[in-house]
Parts: sequence; structure tokens; C-alpha cells
Amino acid sequence: MPAIQSHQETFRDPAGSLRIVDDRVLRRVNPSQAGAALRFLQSPLAQEWVRRGNLVETHFLGEDTGEVTLEHPRIFFPSYPWEWTASAWIAAAHLTLDLCESLLGQGFILKDATPLNVLFRGTQPVFVDVLSVEERDPESPLWLAYGQFVRTFLLPLIANKYLGWPLTASIHKRDGYEPADLAPYLGRWRRWREPFRSLVTLPLMLEGKQGQNTDATLKVRQQPSVAMQVLRRNLQALRNHVRRLEPADQQTRWRSYATSAEHYSADDHERKRAFVREALTTTQPHHVLDLGGNTGVYSQIAAECGAEVISWDTDAGATEQHWREAQRLKLPSLPLIANPARPTPPVGWRNAESLGLLERARGRFDCVMMLGFIHHLLLAEQIPLPEIARHLRELTTKWAIVEWVPGQDPRFRDLLRGRDALYGHLDEAAFRASIEPHFSEMRRTPLPNGRVLFLLQASRFPE
Repeated sequence: MPAIQSHQETFRDPAGSLRIVDDRVLRRVNPSQAGAALRFLQSPLAQEWVRRGNLVETHFLGEDTGEVTLEHPRIFFPSYPWEWTASAWIAAAHLTLDLCESLLGQGFILKDATPLNVLFRGTQPVFVDVLSVEERDPESPLWLAYGQFVRTFLLPLIANKYLGWPLTASIHKRDGYEPADLAPYLGRWRRWREPFRSLVTLPLMLEGKQGQNTDATLKVRQQPSVAMQVLRRNLQALRNHVRRLEPADQQTRWRSYATSAEHYSADDHERKRAFVREALTTTQPHHVLDLGGNTGVYSQIAAECGAEVISWDTDAGATEQHWREAQRLKLPSLPLIANPARPTPPVGWRNAESLGLLERARGRFDCVMMLGFIHHLLLAEQIPLPEIARHLRELTTKWAIVEWVPGQDPRFRDLLRGRDALYGHLDEAAFRASIEPHFSEMRRTPLPNGRVLFLLQASRFPE
């Protein structure tokens, strides 16, 4: 299936725009901003950040009447903050503050500070919006993006940690939360405790006065050394807030599934891991999508076999654990909170600014794993088997590794909930009949617990 050919050009930044064509990311820089952009990109600081992998590589393509064209390599799988774990938000926040502080000594500063400026290679954050860097007024003690950092990083993390709001809800807030969004949910005493006191209550009380004095505030001037000291102190205060928002362990429904599943014996587990490793070693895929990846047991095997891995799972606790382990082991694996049955939609102006989950995935993976997940699609999401097979084929260009869960399996029975008349007839023969139009069977291995593992090779897409 062909990959996406072109994306709408961005338009929100007056300094320039960006467009993706196939795997090329082309950035147009307006003449008024071209000089500052090139000075930053040619600086030793930018080159060091690129070398470390924390700043996107940039190539100068040319100049026409003062307008500059740049090119960046495409990050394999772009993700959005509403798909990230809390630890990913924290990593992106630290990256933003680290870059801003590094820029100060070089005469630059970030003009905006939002998670949307960051993408991930595995769990490594990469700052991608090079036009967010601008030259700094040495006498100004203000970081104009301070409020945006609070709105787009700190308040969503605070709402998640202390109020239980899912980070996925940030899809509805392009410029983050306002203090007024959180205030109604705070009790009389809680609003005076940190972090609510300094980030919600006091800003809300001062909102009117700040609105009246904005112009005067922006004209504040200090000696350059004093201005630098104020900026560094404010960045440190933000950094302290971020550290206090490190996510606690979250015991969710599926987080312990990989180690506590009573329908799997040690032998079942070992045979399944061996099958997956052998299948990946045989096929040697470059890019693997793990559907229902849970805590990342099989994503880790795929990464160890040399693949770049993207994992989708709906359980925030399991995905958070997966993230921490992938980060600890420095694996090329990116766990996302996403549901293939209810995929992240496109959002933004004309539904074209942020691409939907499936549009980003189409044509990108040469192997898709669906292990211990098909019965969730069948019974919890009520997706027919032929539709599951069709969708699996749309997601992979070459191979699929699938685990069939039979009707007598305890987890199948749990999800069946008495609907035997509707789903009780589904068996391995029905599964194989559904995949036959889309795949050929390369290997079949039954497990002692009754589940069956398949390695499938994708058939050619019909014209």
C-alpha cells in the first residue's frame, strides 16, 4: 500500500513553514528570520546537539530572494503529546529547558515552548522546530515562552498526577490548560498547596493585573548580567516543578498481565518468546508495530533483533512501564498510548495539522505483531474477523506475527460475557479463512495452553 505522498504546509509560525513530501521534510524560512536561523544552525551549540541526537539534522538547500529552504530527515514515526506516557512528557520538558538554557550563553532563546516542538526516536527526545530559536535581547530578563511552558507542559502533568486527568485529553488543548481550567476542581485548602498555589491559584489572582500591565512588563530592562541571572533562576524553578511531577507507579488493569497471566505456564511463555524471536530473526524486519504491546516483552525482542519498534496499547500504566524499561535499556522502541480500534484522529485546522494515527502508520511497517490481542478486538471492540485481517494487511507491507486465542481460552471466556450465540462459533478455521485473502502462512506453532502462533507473509495488494 503506498505511503503518504504529501502533507499540508504549516502556517502558524510567521517565521516560515514546513511541508513533508514522501520522506523529505522541507522548511521554508522567511527573509526576516533567515539570518538568525542560519547563525544558530551553524553554531557549535547546534552542531553538538545534532551530534548527540537531541536536535534534528538540518541541511541548507538554497536561497531565493532572501528566502531560505532547509531540509530535515523525517523522524520515522511522528507522535503527538496526547499519545505519550507521563515519562515522555517529562523527557520532552527537560529537553526544552536544557536547550533554552544552553541557548542563553550563545545569545539565543526559545520563542515558544510546547511539547509539539519535540518528537522521539525510541525514547530519545528530539527538538525539531529549529525556527523556535531566536536571537535574545541581552537586557531583557523575560522568557516570553514561560507561560506557554506552564500551560502546555506543567498544567497537563499536574492535572494528570493530582487530578487523574488523562494526558490523552490534551488533544483538545492545542495551547495547553489555563489555570482557570484546573481551579474549579481544587478544594478550598488544596488550591493553596504546591504546585497549585504557584501555578494555578496565584496566576489566576494576578491575571487581571497582568493583563493591564503587559506592555510595561515587556519593557523591563536590566543589566545583561542581571537579566541572565533572572532567566537562569526562572528556568531552574521550572526544572524543579518538572522533577516533582515524575510519575508514580500506577497499578492498572493490564500492567501485570505479562507476569501474572495464570493461563500461561512458564513453558508457554518460553515457547512464545522463542517463536517470536525466531520469526523476527528469519524475516529481519526494519520497522515493527506491536499492537497491544503491554509492558513491551515482545517489543524488546523485536528491538534486540535490530528493528525499530513502535508499540500501541491503551493501558497507561503498562505503557509507562514499557517506556521506562525501553529508556533504561536504550532500545529503539517507542511505546505510545493508542488504540488501533479507536485510533487517534486528525486534529487542528481543517483536520490537517496533526495527522491521524492510521495515516502516519500506513506503509511504514514491514512487520506487525498482534500477540494476545486479537480476542480484544473481536469481543471487546466487536470487530469482525475479516475486518481484523483486512486491517492487519493495511498496516504491514511484508509480515505479521499473530496469536490466535481459541474460544475455550480463559481470557476469551472472560470477554465473551455470555454472548456464545454471537461469537462461540469462532475457531481457528474461521481465523485462517479470514486471513487467507491477505496472507500466506509461513509457520504455525500451537502452544500447550491451546493458543496458536502464526508467522504470516503479506500477499500483494490488489490494484
